[in-house]
Amino acid sequence: VTPVQKVVQLLQGMVEKGKKEKHAEQVQFAAYKQFCDDTTVEKTRAIKEANAMIEKLTADIQKYQADAAQLGKEIAQHDEDIATWNGDKKAASAVRSIENKDYVTLHKDYSESIDALERAIAVLKKQSHDRKQASMLLQKVSGASMIPEHAKRVINAFLATDPEVGTDVSAPEANAYESSSGNIINMLTELKEKFDEEMDALVKDEKNKKHAFNMMELDLVDQIENASSERAKKAVAKADAEQTGAEATKAHAGASDELKADEKYTSDTKTECAQKTTDFGNRQQLRGEEIEALTKAVDILSGDSVSGSADKHLPSLAQKGVSFVQISKQDKKREALELLQASAAKNGSKAL
Repeated sequence: VTPVQKVVQLLQGMVEKGKKEKHAEQVQFAAYKQFCDDTTVEKTRAIKEANAMIEKLTADIQKYQADAAQLGKEIAQHDEDIATWNGDKKAASAVRSIENKDYVTLHKDYSESIDALERAIAVLKKQSHDRKQASMLLQKVSGASMIPEHAKRVINAFLATDPEVGTDVSAPEANAYESSSGNIINMLTELKEKFDEEMDALVKDEKNKKHAFNMMELDLVDQIENASSERAKKAVAKADAEQTGAEATKAHAGASDELKADEKYTSDTKTECAQKTTDFGNRQQLRGEEIEALTKAVDILSGDSVSGSADKHLPSLAQKGVSFVQISKQDKKREALELLQASAAKNGSKAL
């Protein structure tokens, strides 16, 4: 084996090694390119889903906030209504108490007046009535607050004509007394009938007022209970809306952070993949040019003009890798040397 053949074998080995490394790099880059593509697709899908999720969460948050605000207004209205109805109930109870108190007082006056009238009428109607007792009863009737003033004047005038109690009364005086008492009986009877009617009207009015109050109170109680029940339900719903809104806000923040992270990762990955793709292309081009230069050098050295004079003209390797110094004076050897040197300088190839 001549030195030239050794050099040719070395160059051929470098060609094969370059091809293998180029192929290995292609395989490795293909896997990396697949990673870039898969990652881009996956992160693009994740970003799309995150945007959709954020949009939905934003709408949910707005809805929960609007629901909570509306429920808050409705709760405030319920509170206002309940306060108003409680005030109405309290005021109505106070008025009813006053009305009932007035009724009891008036009813007592009517009852006492009617009782006094009945007793006076009964005494005066007796054939042999007790004039002293009749006088006392008439005085009681005259002092009653319900008796009209004109009736009081008539009774007082009658009592003024009554002789002193306990004295003997002559027949004419007795007759006159009997005549006057008959008029008094008629007046007292009319008064009793009038009081009976007024008392019946008073009792009926009291029943109507009491019934009206009971109905109004029942209605107010129902309204208060219903409003309180609705308020309680809305308070729970408001709390739920606020809680759910808070959870949605937290989820929104998490999704936004994740979206930013995915966007940054995707951007960084694309940038890195683009850079590595460029670097891969440059390396592939360099390896291709190295292989091409080595192949041409092998072709040159393998020619008849070089192999025939190998024993006389020995090559040597120098200048950063494979280069040739003094491959004899033959043009082919010099051509191979210049080819490798030019290719090394052009590509910055340490191998060449």
